[in-house]
Amino acid sequence: MNSPTTHSAAASAAATAAAVEAARYALLRRLAFAIRHDMMAHLQPITMAGEVLERRLRAPEPKLDDVREGAVRITGFSRTAVRSCLDVIAWLAPDPSQVVSVREAVAETVDLLSSSFGFRGVALRNEVEDGPWCVARTGLRHLLPACLLLLSDDAGPPAEIHLRAQPGDDATVRVLLELEPADGPEGDMGEPPYRPLRQDEVEAMARAEGIAFSREGDTIVLRVAEVRERSA
Repeated sequence: MNSPTTHSAAASAAATAAAVEAARYALLRRLAFAIRHDMMAHLQPITMAGEVLERRLRAPEPKLDDVREGAVRITGFSRTAVRSCLDVIAWLAPDPSQVVSVREAVAETVDLLSSSFGFRGVALRNEVEDGPWCVARTGLRHLLPACLLLLSDDAGPPAEIHLRAQPGDDATVRVLLELEPADGPEGDMGEPPYRPLRQDEVEAMARAEGIAFSREGDTIVLRVAEVRERSA
C-alpha cells in the first residue's frame, strides 16, 4: 500500500509532466504560422511547375523536350518539399537521439522564425560562430523558440534579439539570447495566434530537457550539456 507521501510525490510528478506537455502544446501552436509558411514556400513551386507543364501538354503539338524539362523540375521541387515536410515532423516530435552543432541548432531556429518575427518588427541576429560544441537537438528545438517568443512578447517591437554561444563550465555550452530595442518600424505584433508563453512554463520545459535556464531582464542564458559524438 502506498503511503500518503508516495501518493503526493506521484501526484506532483504527474502534475509537473502535464504542465510541461501543456507548455509544449502552446509552443507548437505559436510555431504553427512559421511552420505553415515554411511548408508553403516549398509546396507552391510544385503547383506552379505543374500548371506550366499542363499548359505545354495542351498545345496542339507538345514539345517533348519542354515536357521533359517540366517533369524534371517537378521532381526536383518534390524532393525538396519532402525534405521540408520531414523536417516539420522533427519540429513536432524531435528525435531524442539526434546531435547537432550549436550553430546548426540556432541557425535552423532562426531560419524558421525570422520571417514571422520580422513581420512583428523583431529582427533575429544569429551571431553564433563555428565551434566544436555539439548538443542534443531536442532540447534546443523546444527552448530556443520558447525563449525567443518569451523575450519578444514581453518587450514588443521594434527590437533585435542577438543569439550567441560560448563555452561554459563542466562540459556545457552557454547559449545567450539578448533583446535590444532598435530603431525602425514597429511592425504589427497584433494578437498572438494562440497565447503568450509564461516564464514558469519555459523554465519547466528547460528542467524537463535538463537545460539550466536563467534570465536577467532582457537576457536569457541557457546552459546546455555538450554531447561528444555527433549524429551521422
